[in-house]
Amino acid sequence: MTNRISRVKLNKSSSKALNTGRVFFGEKPMRTIEWDSAAQRLKLIDQRDLPSRLTYVHLSTFQETAEAIRNMTVRGAPAIGITAAYGIALAAIRSKSTSIEALRKELISASILLNVSRPTAVNLPWALKRMMSISEKEFITTEDLKSALLDEAARMAEEDIAINKRMSAFGASVIDDGDTIIHHCNTGALAAVDWGTALGAIRMAHEQGKKIHVLVDETRPRLQGARLTAWELSQYKIPYDIISDNAAGYFLQKGEANKVFFGGDRVARNGDVANKIGSYMLALAANANQVPVYCVVPTSTIDLSLADGNSIPIEERDQNEVLDIQFQGHKVTPEGASARNPAFDVTPNHLLTGIITEKGIINPPFNEKLPMAVEGI
Repeated sequence: MTNRISRVKLNKSSSKALNTGRVFFGEKPMRTIEWDSAAQRLKLIDQRDLPSRLTYVHLSTFQETAEAIRNMTVRGAPAIGITAAYGIALAAIRSKSTSIEALRKELISASILLNVSRPTAVNLPWALKRMMSISEKEFITTEDLKSALLDEAARMAEEDIAINKRMSAFGASVIDDGDTIIHHCNTGALAAVDWGTALGAIRMAHEQGKKIHVLVDETRPRLQGARLTAWELSQYKIPYDIISDNAAGYFLQKGEANKVFFGGDRVARNGDVANKIGSYMLALAANANQVPVYCVVPTSTIDLSLADGNSIPIEERDQNEVLDIQFQGHKVTPEGASARNPAFDVTPNHLLTGIITEKGIINPPFNEKLPMAVEGI
């Protein structure tokens, strides 16, 4: 299916703008995810090409959408969820079914395929469940159902932006003027429809006038920090330095970092957080040096059905993501080597200072307070 995904490169004048420091995000044409109403297809920033070039993919079917999630054209828990929602809308729009029951069966098949594209991020099944609940309502015609699904996906996209901004405001409140923050992976606008989670909070603090500095973990093996977070920070004109993942402990021990911020792909009822691999080691080092650790996630990322992090499914990706790493143009691994490549690890709740959501800052005991935030008690 990937050969059918159209790829569009920016023209020369737009490409030059990449180096001007202009903030692209927040402007509708530069959203990570955008619906093309004229062509009836989904437009995504291709995150595999950043930072060397800014390109887009256009998705016309739910199969293409599932593949874009699987191969990390789009990534980040909120972005994955909204992309999957549009995948269901695309399944409906492209359907030739003339009866609502037949269309519903097609939607179930599409939902199953989309659901297995990335197993760890709970926003994926959350979004699919919400879309499928729309399909179960009463409709007179298939066109009515198609329209309702597209409207719901668009509504979810707008909600995502509003939620991220509220979450970022709460997150910015724990960032002090003069702070140096270690940030892991990418949690900015690229990980959502717009704005972002943990990086969104850092951006909000910067826009409030706080003088902050960010130490950006490379986040191996796919280098989402060095490639994506550093690129976003450049757009926002936020000072930063890229550090190797295993240098974080050094800066924490030397007292050169005041906070640790990361996002999450699934949070269990007790506050255990599954996030990009390396988050656990970072939280351990921060905890050993009495540095606060904050996880920033929307409540849609909290999975109350899981008692603790031991039940969170951990995606293990292709070993070649590790084996194909190069140094000075040469592969670093010998021929015949094998690798293990878990994409996530679980940070136990006792290492977290707080979990920041759009409902506010949640402090321990998480087992009591997370259900209250999710269920609105």
